[in-house]
Amino acid sequence: MLWRHGQTTWNVERRFQGKTDIPLDETGVGQAERAARLLAGLKPTAITASPLQRAAKTAAALAAVTGLPVSYDQDLVERDGGKWEGLTSTEIREQYPAEHAIWQPPGGETSEQVAERVGAALKRAIDRLPRDGLLVVASHGAALRLGMAHLLGFPEQIWERLGGLSNCCWSVLAEMRDGGWRLIEHNAGTLPEPVLSDDRSDNGT
Repeated sequence: MLWRHGQTTWNVERRFQGKTDIPLDETGVGQAERAARLLAGLKPTAITASPLQRAAKTAAALAAVTGLPVSYDQDLVERDGGKWEGLTSTEIREQYPAEHAIWQPPGGETSEQVAERVGAALKRAIDRLPRDGLLVVASHGAALRLGMAHLLGFPEQIWERLGGLSNCCWSVLAEMRDGGWRLIEHNAGTLPEPVLSDDRSDNGT
């Protein structure tokens, strides 16, 4: 389960956060506590997180409810935004129009670099998990979206088709019989429910 951190003041101001270590605001703390109560009902067996405080504090809310320890992985931090960090979306568009058009922060990481870095961190955490375990990863919007795309094996040309994660929402992945991964739910804010349909790829068939 891939869980984005709660709201920060920079989220509200639409500032590019990147690796800048911004704390949760009051709303974000409440979001993390509410989500933690829901996620605890799924009985997770492990929690890992980005060490940046907005993700670490989100993970701590789940740890407080479940009693589980939190492990941290530096490779789960948000995309390095280079010269964009601290700028609003309007400022980025006005000051860096060419880079904004291809969404490449000057001095920052490429999407491919983030996908490989976060994908590797997710794989490491999964490899430590017992086969019947449930892992919750608390991290960041771009990091999780790109890492998830890498884990799912999506080619870079379609990464943008995978929508972003809202504050304190999550995506659910399940391992398939061939060792690959399936996206069960995306950008969810309520507990997952069984999918009932005639699609033979459903998890229940």
